[in-house]
Amino acid sequence: MRIAVQSAPFDSAAELTGFGGTGAGAIVTFTGIVRNDSGEMQALELEHYPGMTERAMTAIAEEAVARWSLTDVLVIHRYGRFAVGEQIMMVATAARHRKAAFEAAEFLMDYLKSRAPFWKKEIGPTGENWIAAKEADEDALKRW
Repeated sequence: MRIAVQSAPFDSAAELTGFGGTGAGAIVTFTGIVRNDSGEMQALELEHYPGMTERAMTAIAEEAVARWSLTDVLVIHRYGRFAVGEQIMMVATAARHRKAAFEAAEFLMDYLKSRAPFWKKEIGPTGENWIAAKEADEDALKRW
């Protein structure tokens, strides 16, 4: 299991070298990129609380490993200022079977979005706006 909070870009393919272990029959990956919902966003800024963020992400990943008997987990989340289209996070899960790998990846995405302490700020032509949590993200947690 590897959890990383970093400002540097990552290479998704390189991150998967050796990932999964010999017991894995399935690997599921997700890469999140900056999207421009408003149509006017020039950049997205992500802030985190060092130490607290890594602990929260590790606890979420450990729960996924326990619930789905994962053979490996990778979570990378970047912080800093990003242009539209840049990679900001990656989740990879490895399990003996695909259903477990897919479900664990979805669980991780839902919980990381709502429970990992990151703060998002949209930067546009009229200034900066903090992005509030969405009710739909909280609702997504109910299925777990």
